[in-house]
Order: sequence, then structure tokens, then C-alpha cells
Amino acid sequence: MRGLKKVVYVACIIVGLFGFTQSLSAQNIKGDLHLFSIENSDKNEIPARIVNQLQKDGFSISADTDMTKPFKIQFKKSDFDIFHLMTIYHDELSAKLVKKIPNAGVFSPMGVGVYQRIGDKVLYVSILTSKAQSKILGLKEVEPILVDIETKLMASIKRALPDAKIDLESDNPLPTEGKLLSLHEMEIEDDEWEDIKEELIMTLEAEFKPVGFVVAAHADYNSVLTQDGSIQSPFDFFETYSICKLKVIHAVAKTRPQASAFAPCTMILYKEKDKNKVVMAFPSVYNWMSSARVVDENAKKELMKAQTDFENILIEAIGE
Repeated sequence: MRGLKKVVYVACIIVGLFGFTQSLSAQNIKGDLHLFSIENSDKNEIPARIVNQLQKDGFSISADTDMTKPFKIQFKKSDFDIFHLMTIYHDELSAKLVKKIPNAGVFSPMGVGVYQRIGDKVLYVSILTSKAQSKILGLKEVEPILVDIETKLMASIKRALPDAKIDLESDNPLPTEGKLLSLHEMEIEDDEWEDIKEELIMTLEAEFKPVGFVVAAHADYNSVLTQDGSIQSPFDFFETYSICKLKVIHAVAKTRPQASAFAPCTMILYKEKDKNKVVMAFPSVYNWMSSARVVDENAKKELMKAQTDFENILIEAIGE
């Protein structure tokens, strides 16, 4: 490409949720993950209950993937009775967030992990804290919109699972081993962004599959921001890709299934109006290792290979 360079019932529920959110904000959160746990000895189909409640509460579901099936196909077994990976965003607040902080698109959608090991009577739901998300974005303070989304998400899961216990990872994250946000930019001429967008999309989509990446969901997020063209957007385009790699998820889940809050990860591709650059970004695997405290060597090996492969795809796409 030319011109490119690196660069609880009504009242009870209301009162209960108020107390819940107040206590949430008052906690001294050490870890990066919220963990819900609920007794599920009958193996009830809880993921569908969560999805239905989230949709009632103003969230959209980009993807809801049952990973036990592909685990059995590729690895001949699954260690889980239930293992769902969801990607979600809040219809109103996520759009507001991205307009304020474009790179926060890596959490629009964000991950929700739902899992229950074989032989375990307890099901867990894992999500990232707003504090962790702000850290990943390189913000000096916790972003208020992320706190609002977090509060609404936790309240919605609590409605879906009223008997669930809410825990926080009590341990601090492990030291980070690399940049938490992988970011690539390229300068372009303003009049060539449409051609470059199409070329980039074709290149990226062609390169994902050969190295084992699966696109769980792809969205023209700019249509959400413009409400299908009814209002103005600050972007010429904004594409989101929810991407996962089965070998990575399988390897990490053996010891740290709570890391499912990171999967699939969202890669963003966007151009702001009046700026002559295209931006690509995604949360790096160093977040998995730090926030979810992944220390298993095989899991780390698979994570680092995925990081390298993903980085190489982006580098090739922009011609670095």
C-alpha cells in the first residue's frame, strides 16, 4: 500500500441492587476479575438465562459460543460440562465510551466466561473489572463509563442468578511481561481510506484461519454508533473482530478457566474523521498471564505463540 507507514421483586430488587452497587464501589478490589459462583448440580442451562437477562437489560450479544463441542472435536475430550464464551456490549453506554475513548472499542464487545468443570457442582461466571479495563487502556484513573457498564453488567448477572455468590480475585495480578494493549497505526492519505479499509479487511480475514484464529463475531460498529445512519459518527469506519484460538483457550482453561473473561478478544480497526491514520488494536496475551495469573508453562507457550502470530498478521497487513 502506498502512503503507509508504522506509526431481587420490584422493591426488594431495587433495594438489593442499590446495596449491591454501593458495596461494589466501596470494595478495595485487588484482583482484576469478578467471579460469580452458583450451585448447579443439575447442570441447568444457565448461559441461556444469562443471555436473556442481559438482552432485557440493554446489552447486545455479539457471540455466545459453546466451547465443549469444539474441545471434544479437536482434543477428543472436554474438562467441562459447561464452557461458554460470550462477547457483549451495552447498547447505549458502550457507544458513548468509544466516542470518548476510541481504543476502548477493545471492550465493545467485552468477554464473559461461563464455565463448570466435569464433577464440579458449581458454575462460575468471570468478567473483568473496570479497574482492569482502564489499566489495559493505559488510563491514569478508572474510566467512569466503564464503571457504569461494570455496575449494570454485574446487576444483570445477579438478576439472572439471584442465588449466586460474588467474589473477587483476592490476589493481586502478576507482574506484566509486556504491553497490555497491542497497538498499530499507519498514516494514509485522507482520500484513500475506503480502499485501504477494504484491503486491510481482506488481508486480515485471509490471514486469521491459517494460523488457527477463529472469528467468533465481526461487526461494523460504526452502524451502531450512527444508529444505522440516523446520527453522525466521529469515525469514517469502526470494525470489531471477536477472535479466539482453540488451542490457547483449551490450554489455559486447564488451570485458569477464569481467564475466559478475555476470550474471545476484540480487535478493532478504525479511522477517525479528520485524522489521516488507521488504527488497529487488541488486548495482548500479557493480560491473561497477569490478570488471570497464568503460570502453567504450556498455557504460556500457547499464549505467546498466539501473540506473535497476531502481531505478525497486523504487521504484514500494514506493511511495516
